[in-house]
Amino acid sequence: MRRFLLASAVAAIACGSPAFAQDKAERIAAAALEAAPVWDGHNDVPIQLRSRVGNVINDFDFRDTLSTASADHSAMHSDLIRLKQGKVGAQWWSVYVSANLSEPEAVQATIEQIDVTKRLIARYPDDMQLALSADEVEEARAAGRIASLIGMEGGHSIGSSLAVLRQMYDLGARYMTLTHGKTLSWVDSATDAPRHDGLNAFGKDVVREMNRIGMLVDLSHVSEASMMDALDVAQAPVIFSHSGARAVAGHLRNVPDSVLARMPANGGIVMVVALPWFIKEDLRTHSANRAGEEARLKALYPGLPSTVEAQLAKWDAENGEPVATISDMADHIDHIRDVAGIDHIGIGGDYDGMPSGPVGMEDVTGYPALFAELAGRGYSQDDLEKISSRNMMRVLREAEAFAASVSDLPPIEYPAGEPRDDSE
Repeated sequence: MRRFLLASAVAAIACGSPAFAQDKAERIAAAALEAAPVWDGHNDVPIQLRSRVGNVINDFDFRDTLSTASADHSAMHSDLIRLKQGKVGAQWWSVYVSANLSEPEAVQATIEQIDVTKRLIARYPDDMQLALSADEVEEARAAGRIASLIGMEGGHSIGSSLAVLRQMYDLGARYMTLTHGKTLSWVDSATDAPRHDGLNAFGKDVVREMNRIGMLVDLSHVSEASMMDALDVAQAPVIFSHSGARAVAGHLRNVPDSVLARMPANGGIVMVVALPWFIKEDLRTHSANRAGEEARLKALYPGLPSTVEAQLAKWDAENGEPVATISDMADHIDHIRDVAGIDHIGIGGDYDGMPSGPVGMEDVTGYPALFAELAGRGYSQDDLEKISSRNMMRVLREAEAFAASVSDLPPIEYPAGEPRDDSE
């Protein structure tokens, strides 16, 4: 009996040990990602192809991009080997082009980015498959391929034209971020001076037309007023393809609680970003303080750039930069769950669109570690499957269903060539 009690005590201690808890969390996470691989909301490989190789990819090796480091670029975050290690089963590829381009230039460049994305997918038919619908995502995943969808990052890419929007859909784009870093003639950006207090009349018609054709409305990068206006108009679920919770880190790119509270009624999701400056408040504050110190030094020592550089280096040595971790990203997921609910969370890493992910998630291989962290916090396998991809699948299916229900509605029309100015 004493031996039995001793053995039971030892087993109880082992089960309560940190190592046992970590092993259990990893097993729950692995089971979840096996059943529902990650459907990531935002990856910037296409703009990397443009900036690194000018979209000349016939000899570009996307199986392994670790050798892409150069004097001008660090190594890419994504390739086929690492996407599989990261348990990514579906990927929204961003066809971002600079918001500094004129609208005609942006339209052309976006078409070029759609082209290079499709060509990249076609080069690896055993590993990737273009997906234009929820059913095609399921078909690709059933075949063991990464379902590859196209998302447009910024309304400048439609040149203020609903006709161009519809043609981008026909080319394969299935979401559009309403704007990027600049306020447009019809929508306010989160990181630029507002002009419309949200969306103007044309901007609201953009949302209506996206709903009508089945293109997802992405509210990452837009102002809070624009988020609210879009939610007032939207009749299908919206997404935030790569954003955090503003209550956790105050960057204006993140989603405020006022908007999170509206997610259940809309049915949309916030796909949580990995970008360190968006997920760790201390890091955001440090960056602001450094910018302030640099401005102070330039005001104190005009015409003495070497003095400014030396003094700023001294400040850097005395004020170490905080480090973002997987735990910081998980804190955003916790908060969104608490405010909006488990059905309104996804993952949108922003890999290849930032210098690095947080420690432990520097590239796309880090997703299993994130899901183990969540399992360790008490998320069930069902919860993790919703976050990894099931919520995104539901959103896309609901958007498709709404579009099918209004298929008899005619397109929204505007006279050709008429400017969509701020007065609308």
